[in-house]
Order: sequence, then structure tokens, then C-alpha cells
Amino acid sequence: MSSESVTGTLYLVATPIGNLEDITFRAVRILKDVDLIAAEDTRHTGKLLHHFQIATPQLSYHEHNAQARIPQLVEKLQLGQSVALVSDAGMQGISAPGYGLVCACAEVGIAISPIPGPAAGISAVAASALPSDRFTFEGFLPAKGRGRADRLAQLATEQRTMVLYESPHRLLKTLGDLQTHLGHDRQVTVARELTKRYEEFWRGTVGGAIEHFSVT
Repeated sequence: MSSESVTGTLYLVATPIGNLEDITFRAVRILKDVDLIAAEDTRHTGKLLHHFQIATPQLSYHEHNAQARIPQLVEKLQLGQSVALVSDAGMQGISAPGYGLVCACAEVGIAISPIPGPAAGISAVAASALPSDRFTFEGFLPAKGRGRADRLAQLATEQRTMVLYESPHRLLKTLGDLQTHLGHDRQVTVARELTKRYEEFWRGTVGGAIEHFSVT
């Protein structure tokens, strides 16, 4: 991709969180035009690229190889190549390993351009029926130990709507921890399979959610 500046541009391209129709025209154009796509899972992103007939080469970039990849990608950008950074779903840099690359590029003056699109957290809040005028994004809680207990203790007094990410097999444990620290009657919405065929929103109390998901 040609650029007026000496260095290339790092594009943070939001990808669909489920339904492929949610990708933007601009995102497709950028993915076609850049020199390289840095993908969290090249096989997963490959399906997206194939669907939209995008032939741009990929390079893996994930939490396990980020430290090795960052200098490689920065060098390519400094040589004038443009790179699209994508996650498996949503926006890279939000609960995804893109943060380190963004910081490295910002430090050396490489242009960083976000290409907006689907975001699971925002989509969930919008349809949650919980207060959305003020909310806080917490992402994934620490998996276990003192770090998890300390974070939950901090959240115990949080009055704003909180956005938490959790894997399906850990949902009940997290609901149990929320009940312990935030109370049985705290209002909660559990959103899953967003934009997909079996999209679901369950709304009620933490205690009610534990009862519901214990039998489903």
C-alpha cells in the first residue's frame, strides 16, 4: 500500500464477532490493500479472507509470540510497509495481544489507524437493559488466586454497569464469585453467541443466573 509518509501505517481492523456480514466496506478494502495481515489465528482469519476473496499474506501474531513479532513488524512498518492487525473477533488491542505492538509503534512515531467495527462489549451493553450511561470494562478477571480475589474485592463497591468477559466453561464459577462479592440480588445480563444464529441474552439477578445456567 502506498503511503505519503516514510513509514507505513499500522491499521487496527475490527473483524466480525460472529456474523461475517458485520464487517465494514472500509475494513475489507484495508485488508486487501495492506502489505501484510498480522492475525491472532491465521487459520481462523484465513476463513474470513477467503470469504471476501482477500489474498493478502498473513503472519501470526498472538500472546505467545508477540515479543518476537513486535520488532519484526516494527521493522516492516519502518521500511514503508503497511500492516493490518486483526484478532479472531472484534478489535485488536481490547482484551487481545495487540497492545504491545501499538505501544511499540507509538514510541517510534509509526502511524496507527483504527478501523472501527464490531465490538462484543459495546454490543452486549447496548442490548443488556442495564444502565449504559456510565459503565466500566473489566475484560477477563484473573483466573485464580490472590489476584482474582483482590479484583473481586475492588469490584464489590462498583455501582456502574461492569463488562466482564468469560469462557462458557467458567461461567458458573464466575457467577458464584460475583454472588459472594456483589450479592445474590445484583442485576446481571449474560450475553453469548452475539450476532450468531443462537444469540442469547439472559437478564435477571446473579442468583437467578446461577440457578438458570446450572440446569442448561
